[in-house]
Amino acid sequence: MKGYEELFSYFETNLKEQAFDNKPNELYAPIQYTLGLGGKRIRPVLTLMACELFGGQIEKALPQAIAIELFHNFTLIHDDIMDNAPLRRGKVTVFKKWDSNIAILSGDTLFALAYQYVQKADTNILPVTLNVFNKTAIQVCEGQQFDLNFETKNNLSVAQYIEMIKLKTAVLFGASLKIGALIGGAGAEDAQRLYDFGLNLGLGFQLKDDLLDTFGDERIFGKKTGSDIISNKKTYLYLKALEIADAETKNKLISFYNNSGYREEKFREVKAIFSRLKVDQLALKKIDGYCKIGKECLDKINLNDEKKEKLHAVAHRMIERDK
Repeated sequence: MKGYEELFSYFETNLKEQAFDNKPNELYAPIQYTLGLGGKRIRPVLTLMACELFGGQIEKALPQAIAIELFHNFTLIHDDIMDNAPLRRGKVTVFKKWDSNIAILSGDTLFALAYQYVQKADTNILPVTLNVFNKTAIQVCEGQQFDLNFETKNNLSVAQYIEMIKLKTAVLFGASLKIGALIGGAGAEDAQRLYDFGLNLGLGFQLKDDLLDTFGDERIFGKKTGSDIISNKKTYLYLKALEIADAETKNKLISFYNNSGYREEKFREVKAIFSRLKVDQLALKKIDGYCKIGKECLDKINLNDEKKEKLHAVAHRMIERDK
């Protein structure tokens, strides 16, 4: 089985060969711009890896891997509009570079293009492949709506947050693996086990993102930390802190998150509270728990351990990353 780097290179080369330069230019230039921003390409690589895991040829899964990446970038374009985010991967976001109307249309087009690619699966697995893709697309939108709802909701629980990130982030990891497995010839049970592996991997991935945004080393992380706290984003760290804090500390945290001022001081104070309550250590424990569950799901698949080791390596790469 090929490793992450080799599959990343294969996917990146083939993605660049796709024709996304139609007319009108205002519609397609943002698509080319977005895809050109790069990224880890984790989801499409997982699709290719899952296909190969079950003895399939990665060329067969390439269209669906592209579909996954196009869909992911569609969500990023629209998320940036909703979050009023000025930067994505260190570059100006599409709606800032053009405008919101163009960004919405370009995102919609990416969504349609994703369907063009996903439906290139063999006819014998096309219905189930489309079903996985459709269900996931709906779930991701549900997760995004929950995320928007949480901005104005104060009585949130850790469990509600986990459910939100499962829908917004984790299901796409699961779907990427499941679609690749089906193309590779996996049976229904093994494809679902791989989905469950990806789902838990995605949960750990998002929690690691939360952790890095507050506790990451900026020199390695590649961007300034603290954006979640400054923008009052109710992450696992914040919700867990509220859950275990005494009344005085809890009120202090709520007061900080109800105020958009004194940004640097706010970050320092809230981070200090998180450290004192050791919610960073609790987050790491939670991440380890998801990794353990994911590994158990992968281990249930009756395949050579050497084959599965490549997926274990990707999981380790995603969870142990510093950026």
